[in-house]
Amino acid sequence: MIYHGWEVFSASKMNEYLQWDMFKNSSSGKIMVYAGKGTEFAGGILLFIGLFTRIAALILIGTMTYITFFIGHGKIWYDDQHPFLFVLLALVFLFMGGGRWSLDHLLFKKYN
Repeated sequence: MIYHGWEVFSASKMNEYLQWDMFKNSSSGKIMVYAGKGTEFAGGILLFIGLFTRIAALILIGTMTYITFFIGHGKIWYDDQHPFLFVLLALVFLFMGGGRWSLDHLLFKKYN
């Protein structure tokens, strides 16, 4: 996710996304493109370090679901399979959490 979100720092790449029909005709197209790439970048970093894992997973589920079904055409078995696979992977983190080596575990574990 960090790799895909890193495009938020490339003005030329962001301008390419703004030329897509669903963003070109929208008054909030620029906000949507930057918000989507920003959430991919921030969510990827949070998952990588294991901080606020479940919150990051929820944000990524929302972003990737939007990409799959609204930007793509919901063809989860062929054309739009990669964003949908990110949804499924984020569901694993949502239900399982960050694990023993995450910052969540180190900072928020409950001592009995």
